[in-house]
Amino acid sequence: MSLTHKSLSAVFWSGADVFLRQGLQFFVSILLARLLSPEEFGLLALLSIFTGIATLFIDSGLNSALVQRQDITRKDESTVFFFNLVTGLLVASGLGLSAPWIATFFEQPVLQAKVHIMATNLSTMPWIAMFFEQPVLQGLTYVMALNLFVGSLGSIQGALLTKALDFKTLMKINAVATLLSGVLAVCLAWKGFGVWSLALQTLASTAISVTLLWLWHPWRPQWIFSLVSLRSLFRFGGFMLLSGLLDTLYTRLYSVIIGKLYSARQLGFYTRADNIQQLPVSVLTNVLNRVAFPVFSAAAADKARLALGMRKVLRIIMLFNVPAMLGLMAVAEPLVITLIGEKWLPSVPILQVLCLAGMIWPLHALNLNVLMAQGHSNLFFRIEVIKKIISIAAIVTASFYGVMAIVWSEVIAAALCFPINAYYTGIFLGYSAWKQTLDILPYLAVSMLMMLVIWPIHIYLSFHPAAQLGLMIGVGAFVYLLACHLLRLTAFNESWTLLVQRRRTVQNL
Repeated sequence: MSLTHKSLSAVFWSGADVFLRQGLQFFVSILLARLLSPEEFGLLALLSIFTGIATLFIDSGLNSALVQRQDITRKDESTVFFFNLVTGLLVASGLGLSAPWIATFFEQPVLQAKVHIMATNLSTMPWIAMFFEQPVLQGLTYVMALNLFVGSLGSIQGALLTKALDFKTLMKINAVATLLSGVLAVCLAWKGFGVWSLALQTLASTAISVTLLWLWHPWRPQWIFSLVSLRSLFRFGGFMLLSGLLDTLYTRLYSVIIGKLYSARQLGFYTRADNIQQLPVSVLTNVLNRVAFPVFSAAAADKARLALGMRKVLRIIMLFNVPAMLGLMAVAEPLVITLIGEKWLPSVPILQVLCLAGMIWPLHALNLNVLMAQGHSNLFFRIEVIKKIISIAAIVTASFYGVMAIVWSEVIAAALCFPINAYYTGIFLGYSAWKQTLDILPYLAVSMLMMLVIWPIHIYLSFHPAAQLGLMIGVGAFVYLLACHLLRLTAFNESWTLLVQRRRTVQNL
């Protein structure tokens, strides 16, 4: 099978996987948002920075190295597996040994017996709950830590499926895990388990995914561990680890600052807005990250081919992402009321501002994937350092002026960091930030036209929010597709051709 054919198939199945998984998660989150309070969502979000950092240390960028390198051996794969496993066990032991002190510190002896069962990751758990002055985080951290260790058991199979572009198998695994864990979470929330339904949903999803990865993928580790392989992979993965740490600290810093300086309730509104905004963005970005990195890695030696592929992907991604974000801005209020109720209305202005940042986000992912695919993890890290200095300065300054100022700082940071991300793309491939912007402008103009047409429907027509939402989506889709067709936009024609080809392929099966 040619690389082009494999890439098209990978885009289709990866898109199906992400769309199905995100769709199921979104549906479950709607039900949970009606059963749980903003404070309960905020509590779990407080842990995101700690669990995110722990995940990076267990992986250490080695799975990315397995995908990027084209001459991987079974020795390399087994080495990474045992490294992940031993790292997880070591940090789990540290937490288990601290169980008596944790129980004494919080004066909750009943938790001591549970610590040894749930112990899995961070030995510094007590200060997290103390930092936020909400002891319930202690138990939640145990569950989330266990989730991190369980996830490490299936990381190699996931990386190998990604490298092979076998997203069909990943789709089936993720669909089953998301559906079963979602049913469990809704049942627990209905029975009054509160925030624990969210934590146990995450743990159940990971456990089911890992089990299916071992059942449906033939890879098994060999009893081999090579320090030579580890050092070789770490030359790439080490920079990815450092870059990941910087990115996690920054992206989760919003939750930490809002949760600490304001309240779990405010964090709940921010988290809900971010989750809604992330639905279309994450579908596109996840497909892009999962497919573009292995495909670009395979084509990295041919610069002209890589540049042409990047330009085509950029136009197609922004064909969908720009109207999705501007459309979401316009329908934010009727959408929130219809899906999760009026108690979540304070999340509407946050959602609308986040859409501006989400409009730019795929550009960041695409430029970084191209750089990473060429093996420049050191330059990747250099970019991350520069960006994070700018971004953290923006968020710290904004934190003195309220939650909305913090949200706007995310937009400002995204706009400032785009030319930084595109800098090396311009040097290595001749596709600079300015050229990328010119390629995007037609889709931005058509999307703004669509938004100007549908926004007055909400302002001037007073009827049921669900009816408003349906009318706005229908009119917006019609206006956007008609304008793209009349203007003969390149990405629209290419996407239509790919869709027709895929339909014919399916019909011939």
